[in-house]
Amino acid sequence: MTVVQIPGSKSITARALYLAAAAEGVTTLRQPLLSDDSEGFAEGLISLGYAVDRQPGVWTITGRPSGPGVSSADVFCRDGATTARFLPALAAAGQGSFRFDASAQMRRRPLGPLTQALRELGVDLVHEEQEGHHPLRIEAAGIKGGAITLDAGLSSQFLTALLLTGPLTREGLEITVTDLVSVPYVEITLAMMNRFGNPARREGDTFVVPPVPYRAVDYLIEPDASTASYVFAAAALTGNTVTVPGLGGDSLQGDLRFAEVLRTMGADVSITPEATTVTGTGRLRGVTVNMRDISDTVPTLAAIAPFADGPVRIEDVYNTRIKECDRLAACEQNLKALGVPVTTGRDWIEIQPAQPTGPTLIACHGDHRIAMSFSVTGLRTDGITLDDPGCVKKTFPRFHEALAELKATWGL
Repeated sequence: MTVVQIPGSKSITARALYLAAAAEGVTTLRQPLLSDDSEGFAEGLISLGYAVDRQPGVWTITGRPSGPGVSSADVFCRDGATTARFLPALAAAGQGSFRFDASAQMRRRPLGPLTQALRELGVDLVHEEQEGHHPLRIEAAGIKGGAITLDAGLSSQFLTALLLTGPLTREGLEITVTDLVSVPYVEITLAMMNRFGNPARREGDTFVVPPVPYRAVDYLIEPDASTASYVFAAAALTGNTVTVPGLGGDSLQGDLRFAEVLRTMGADVSITPEATTVTGTGRLRGVTVNMRDISDTVPTLAAIAPFADGPVRIEDVYNTRIKECDRLAACEQNLKALGVPVTTGRDWIEIQPAQPTGPTLIACHGDHRIAMSFSVTGLRTDGITLDDPGCVKKTFPRFHEALAELKATWGL
């Protein structure tokens, strides 16, 4: 058995940073993710006038329930979708003039449903170049609150940004959702809001957030389940065993369900309260699976799919086309380059059994998940290289070293 320490959850770190900034008192975050995304979020908070002290393994944030501590700021959100979507909502609940911009990659990703909802709540917000995209400017004067309707079919982050902001409004929020992807991420949001003292809840298609203030807590951030998918897939693919401690049955993260997909394909999977262990059995079965709620692990499954004994079909994942890149198209492109038969539709991909062949240069499209997924393919395919190996810094800067250590331990 090989034990792998996985970095802290990106999703939980981002939510915890927002909640800590909005809470009364000083919050301690333990084992936060150290990556380009989380550093960018913390730097964004600092630009907005929040006190963030980052020490190894422990970050402390002094909250400001009244909003940003500066009257104006220009915030660069890097590639971070949570930074780019959560921080404008946080700033809107305060007072002042705030401008937000992001990388070219993040500028391409949608903001429209969120910014339209903020406008409906009375926020003075202007997109400076393309409607529904960064850069944007907010003239903040607080948010009254009330009832709104939101289309969260492109990203659950639009809903999360509004939920997190609800306790900062004068009257609270009632958000009715007409479509919703990645439901487990919203469940993470509600659980964390409850932990920070706000009794937000879901009632059918409506989310109710009373204007109850957040309070500071001491918060341990669990390992990232999406990142763990790569080592779980590696074990299943190579017939080895890997255990990820700290990621168990009580995890907040829906992406732990990827281990259940591997179980369906033939791997042995053990999930205890303390850890998750995956053992490859020498066989991967073909599978048809709906991954709407765990779409960040779609590339991981696509990358090992050729080694299954039957077709692997992944369905209901349109939102993967508007991530860091069009992930369905990127998976199709790279699998075809490896000689693997693959077909795609608007919201699905089907991959036929075939031994991938190298040498092949994988087109990462600047997407950390494409780079990490096809690195796993390389465990059983000679000659795979990446055109942008450094893009893994977004969530797992030490990924390549960690994978090399696994290969050495397993004698691959």
